[in-house]
Amino acid sequence: MSSPPWAGASSDDLYFVLITGANSGVGVGIGERTIDEFLSSRPLSSHLILIPTTRSKAKSRDTVLALRSHLHEVAHTSKELAARSGAAYDPQATIARVHVLSVQVDLCDLRSIRAAADQLANGKVTDPTGVIADVRIPRLDAALFNAGLGGWEGLDWLEFARQFATRGLIQSTTYPSFKKAVVPAAVLDSQKLLGGEKPRSGASPPVLAEVFCANTFGHYVLAHELLPALSRANISEAPGRVVWTSSIDAGHEHLDFDDFQASRYMAPYESSKRISDLICLTGDLPSVQEVSAPYFASPAAADKHVKPRFYVSHPGIVCTPMFPLNWFLFFWYWVTMHLSRICGSPWHTVDAYRGACATSWLALADQSTLDAIGAQHIKWGSSVTRTGRSAPKKTEVEGWGWEGRIEDAEALKRDDAEGALHKSKGRKWDAATLTKEQKAQFEVDGRRCWEELERLRVAWEAALGWK
Repeated sequence: MSSPPWAGASSDDLYFVLITGANSGVGVGIGERTIDEFLSSRPLSSHLILIPTTRSKAKSRDTVLALRSHLHEVAHTSKELAARSGAAYDPQATIARVHVLSVQVDLCDLRSIRAAADQLANGKVTDPTGVIADVRIPRLDAALFNAGLGGWEGLDWLEFARQFATRGLIQSTTYPSFKKAVVPAAVLDSQKLLGGEKPRSGASPPVLAEVFCANTFGHYVLAHELLPALSRANISEAPGRVVWTSSIDAGHEHLDFDDFQASRYMAPYESSKRISDLICLTGDLPSVQEVSAPYFASPAAADKHVKPRFYVSHPGIVCTPMFPLNWFLFFWYWVTMHLSRICGSPWHTVDAYRGACATSWLALADQSTLDAIGAQHIKWGSSVTRTGRSAPKKTEVEGWGWEGRIEDAEALKRDDAEGALHKSKGRKWDAATLTKEQKAQFEVDGRRCWEELERLRVAWEAALGWK
């Protein structure tokens, strides 16, 4: 096995980042922005090892080449990077500090998830372009969960007209009620998930809905399988981070526990994102830890007592091909999103690079910075000014508020954030002051989500013979 190109660097100078769904949409922006912000903020001796995941070797190769192309362009054109090194700046030295590898994983295939996690935690990762071969990854510092499916089939034009007439441009394009979901949603073939074999447990495992598995359960299993790479043995080491990508439009009404996977009548995308909010914001609360603790107690990481932290982000409103529109409608969709931003919306990031702001910030910020502001109890959104300047912004979550505490109108006035970052900016039209009862219900819902996800995980692990 050949030595990796970062072999001469100290462990403290290495940073390993995994990105799921990095071959298109916001995932591309996350990869590019993580490269840019790493190079502009970390010591000149540091190395970034970026590991995007895709579902095929061909897509992995294309993604690696695209990210390297971005790296080369930035290294040769960035005045900021040149200024950091002074007159002796060498673009090749900058390029040599970023290494892009890839693994393949299908988040709707639990066996593929386990194989990818085992490859990362215990095996070798190979560069699909052949530049870097057979290297071991000693740990993961951040896992950025971005991959997912939409589950929509089009627009409800009557509802589109009604909402625009009654709520206006910004509210309608931020919290749309006119997206038509495919209902009932597609479900995965359990026999295929079992590899054509009978369940090892003797009992048929629960059916899994496709969008739910791609957006939530697949990532949930992946993070559990990656615990050996994300956990730490020494309390002096910074914990690994798992950053879940949610949506700005994921309210209380989007989750029904009678249709938890949104396979029968709920909109699957929004439902899956509400689950992400609930498990990330409540996972370490005393009322929830009883049911979340077994998830972090993997035997494979029993000797590592510092477990990873969950964070949640969203990209704002980004124009991506995830929503099924023809080219004509997509163009006007793009125009309307820009118009919403010009009119003062803080959430219309529009492009993937700006939409990646919150996730890349959570991936790279100093742990002391995140801990000081209680970042794990805040939903961080990518926000933008009218002129296009992006920054991470605290996002109001129905039932939780901004930081898990009750803030009335007077408290909002005391918010010291300015401009687009102020808490009052970008609120939903029907947002109201959080009550104690709503906060308590949010914790109950978080606990129920953890219970159901754990039930599904244990059942499928038994069926696949993993335990």
